[in-house]
Amino acid sequence: MFTKIEKTCFRYKGGLLPSVSALLYCHLSYMGGLALILSLHPVLMVIGTFAVAHAMVIASYLIHECGHNTLFKSPQHNALLGSMLNWLTGGCYGTFTDLREKHMRHHVDNADVVEFDYRDYLARHPIQRKFVEVLEWLYVPAIELLMHAVLVFAPFLFEEKKDQRLRTAKVILVRFSLLVMLFVYSPLAYLCYLIAYIIFLTILRFMDALQHNYDIIIGFDNDAELIKYRGDRNYEQSHTFSNPVSIRHPWLNLITLNFGYHNAHHSRPTTPWHELPKLHKALYGAQYESRGPFVIPFRKQLGSFHKSRVARVMGDDREAQGNLFAHRLQNGSAVGANGVSFLTPF
Repeated sequence: MFTKIEKTCFRYKGGLLPSVSALLYCHLSYMGGLALILSLHPVLMVIGTFAVAHAMVIASYLIHECGHNTLFKSPQHNALLGSMLNWLTGGCYGTFTDLREKHMRHHVDNADVVEFDYRDYLARHPIQRKFVEVLEWLYVPAIELLMHAVLVFAPFLFEEKKDQRLRTAKVILVRFSLLVMLFVYSPLAYLCYLIAYIIFLTILRFMDALQHNYDIIIGFDNDAELIKYRGDRNYEQSHTFSNPVSIRHPWLNLITLNFGYHNAHHSRPTTPWHELPKLHKALYGAQYESRGPFVIPFRKQLGSFHKSRVARVMGDDREAQGNLFAHRLQNGSAVGANGVSFLTPF
């Protein structure tokens, strides 16, 4: 029976067990974590907060899988699941179609393409910039919170998204009503959810920060800038870096659903998440064990994340050129990128 289901519904042989396991874990952790938070027992609330946070992390990377159509044979099934999971991550204000389109451009154009340039906004508003930098110094993911806030109001800010205004208004009504209900039930439970959300955003932006030193291109239709990168595999791989949690203990990478095997992912984007460790080893051979130049040791990731948390607000455009980024990765001082999450499609 299960073999028949796998052949009928799932894109790859052997995909049923890992995919269903990840989905079950995601939903059980989210619902179970919420139940623990709502219990109002201090210890259980702490456990529930971390459970909800990690459930959202797994949900987001399953959305990424759906964007690449790696779970199901049918693109419609992938889109349906991706849209449903986006309600868990709070990214449901944007459409799955927009999310997928933006992420595909990331792969095809070999650049981080954004419509809203938060850096330009902060450069023109020094008080807001200082406020954001203070929050980032305190490890609050202010840029990601800003980008998600813009996602909520994007249809009312960008003319090309005005056809989504009614849909977004309905989503706002539903989600904000649920948040108000949670706050009325218990302000402390509401605080736990906010902390879970901040942990979730922190993990995602930690993974995103150092995976590329692509140029950031403003404007989805800026083909004049994009044409010089598009389709260049050498450029793509030389500007892509892998940040696994551990090479020695591969099971630890399940924390982020193997998203850290990023060179392997960009080499073959349709490879499912559970096959990425094997692909990474097959592609890079001895470098798999020796942590080749594109593999960032976890302690270096932590060092860069800590040292450059304020500098990352505005970024360093020089890192997109030459070997400055690679050099900084070696000493744990790379600045990296902010605000490039696939969950904010604008």
